[in-house]
Amino acid sequence: MTAHNNLINGSWTPGKTTSPNTNPSDLSDVIGQYAQGDASDVDAAVAAAMAAFPAWSVSGIQARHDALDKIGNEILARKEELGDLLAREEGKTRPEAIGEVARAGQIFKFFAGECLRLAGESLPSVRPGIGVEITREPVGVVGLITPWNFPIAIPAWKIAPALAFGNCVVIKPADLVPGSAWALADIIHRSGIPAGVFNLVMGRGRIIGDALVQHPDVAAISFTGSVGVGRGIAEACVKSGKKVQLEMGGKNPQVVLDDADLAQAVELSAQSCFYSTGQRCTASSRLIVTDKIYPAFVQALQERMAKIKVGDARAAGTDIGPVVSQAQLEQDLSYVEIAQAEGAVLATGGSRIACHTGSGKEGFFMQPALLVDSTPQMRINREEVFGPVASVIRVQDYEEALAVANDTAFGLSAGIATTSLKYATHFKRHAQAGMVMVNLPTAGVDYHVPFGGRKGSSYGPREQGRYAQEFYTTVKTAYTLA
Repeated sequence: MTAHNNLINGSWTPGKTTSPNTNPSDLSDVIGQYAQGDASDVDAAVAAAMAAFPAWSVSGIQARHDALDKIGNEILARKEELGDLLAREEGKTRPEAIGEVARAGQIFKFFAGECLRLAGESLPSVRPGIGVEITREPVGVVGLITPWNFPIAIPAWKIAPALAFGNCVVIKPADLVPGSAWALADIIHRSGIPAGVFNLVMGRGRIIGDALVQHPDVAAISFTGSVGVGRGIAEACVKSGKKVQLEMGGKNPQVVLDDADLAQAVELSAQSCFYSTGQRCTASSRLIVTDKIYPAFVQALQERMAKIKVGDARAAGTDIGPVVSQAQLEQDLSYVEIAQAEGAVLATGGSRIACHTGSGKEGFFMQPALLVDSTPQMRINREEVFGPVASVIRVQDYEEALAVANDTAFGLSAGIATTSLKYATHFKRHAQAGMVMVNLPTAGVDYHVPFGGRKGSSYGPREQGRYAQEFYTTVKTAYTLA
């Protein structure tokens, strides 16, 4: 089987070992062998990026635009092929995977445009005869550490702005899903970007990630992943003076008020909680439902869940693919047990199942779980599960619903289902989250607007859209005597 190597200084470089990339829908299907690097590979990649930075940081904006636009065009042209690879290695359904690939292409094309929209300010000084210019410059070598749940979109929304604003990149993708990142690296490699500007080093987070975070020549770290790892990265970056951007966990609330359109509320809740196998940081895992609509909502959601088809991610008709790994499946199942031990009632689902396609192939499949009669202090409502598991909390009215929604250490996304303009307006202002959805699923955001949260969900500047420049550039103020 062909080994997929790291990309360092424009050359495909073998790792010290390789690791198999396995299909979670079919454990007998090995997608490929992918390089496992070590700290010496990080040193080589950072050295290459450092050497390339002086020229790339002042390169012409048209050349940068053309390279990023070319990358975006190839991604979009190959979206079905790359989507099939993504579904095969990560486990989200093929339509969802194709949509994610398309989003990655759109991100590169958006930031191609941003290359041409670099702007500054020219101001008069308070001192006569002096002019002031405020400009933005790239920060240097940027280390990017990306998660397994969006294996091409999240790398894209970190790589594209980093390159657009003149930085050089070393990226470490998630060890579980290296295939999509490798395919993206191959496209970038052939785009005309000079050697060393972009580097890919695959391997274990404790080895590659730690080496990136500790490297003295890395100026900034952008990380998406778990809260524990993120906090450790933040501490290390503060000590060394690195710029740091973190996107971490979520325990997102979906409020359903008595006046909500029941069918709409059920559908958006099903989409938010269970699609993409619940493996989204923006997924709703806490359904906060007011008293009068509670019985009808729970019954209707159970009926909707009964129609969800779990199976091979690439099979036609599959609604939900497998959980990404054995460890993640065990975590999901354990939280269902913990919730029941604490007094929640399992209304439906919550067990490992065989593939519904009838193929007999072994995979990490789980029936979506709905827990009812839960309370805000239960672990199921405090800790991120990151799987197809949702709990329902019954409240009296909007005021209690808002209080429960905000009673969390996280603050990424929050949703409300209501026909009341009064409550929708109040919720948008008072929900303690970086993103608020009214009568829409909490999972699903556009690529041209800022992404990020509050509290324990995010740290540092926002990602995506024009706000990305806050992290990937530094501000310079220059004075000139006329």
